[in-house]
Amino acid sequence: MIAICPNPFRDLDLKFTRDCIRLLSEAGYDSVVCPVFAEDEPEALPSDLRYRKLEEVKKDCALAVVIGGDGTILSVVRNLRSVEVPMLGINLGTKGFMANLEPEDLPLVVKAARGEYRISRRMMLEAQLWRGDKLLCVDHALNDVVLHGYGDCIGMTTTCNGDRVSQISGDGIILSTPTGSTGYSMSAGGPIVEPEAENIIISPICPHVMGARSFVLDAQRVVQVTAERLHGRRAYLAIDGNSVADLAGGDRVLVRRSEHQTLMADLGLKSFYDIAYEKLT
Repeated sequence: MIAICPNPFRDLDLKFTRDCIRLLSEAGYDSVVCPVFAEDEPEALPSDLRYRKLEEVKKDCALAVVIGGDGTILSVVRNLRSVEVPMLGINLGTKGFMANLEPEDLPLVVKAARGEYRISRRMMLEAQLWRGDKLLCVDHALNDVVLHGYGDCIGMTTTCNGDRVSQISGDGIILSTPTGSTGYSMSAGGPIVEPEAENIIISPICPHVMGARSFVLDAQRVVQVTAERLHGRRAYLAIDGNSVADLAGGDRVLVRRSEHQTLMADLGLKSFYDIAYEKLT
């Protein structure tokens, strides 16, 4: 079974979803439609199609075809974290660094259904939020873990395996994977890293220190960021763009390589460098 995961606010009237269903059916493949972001707005979904929740069918899926932008892919990643199902992205967003296909490439979903692709393995991050000796939450990110002020400057001390990396004030800090290096991290001045590399990238956001720079660490490192000197200022922790928790002074966020990984179906149409050049020039 192939899960088709459209963002109905990108794929209007599910036009590309319908084309995908037709192409797969004609090739003899069974598919199921698992919409993304439509839970609170069911009227966005045409009534003539049958839908299932991805959570209900993911263990029976050989491939997930994600129709939307990078945000749609990140949402599907959260659903598929417990299973190893390759994803094929069809970009209906703006940049779409994670999507392998553009809309005109849609017929290639049949090639993917036949298994004619290379698995691109992407490392993920595990983030733990600690308040004193209490673990408040654990989450996993394909793109990034972000500590950010609500419009206020916040203080942060960052250590790597216990050694101090930086002690700065600023808008926040980003800890990203190589996959996430072309997202918020890049916008904050961080480096672009090959998506299949294995690194933890630390990028400060608007630091009040002229010499503050990004760091690219080995994937085996454990990074701790401590929220300091908030003095009534509000800050939050976000995982892959989703706000997870408000931060209090002294809260610690521990970030390490996750035991989970994301599998992307690479049809080999373009290299990462070709994609980066086209989307960044």
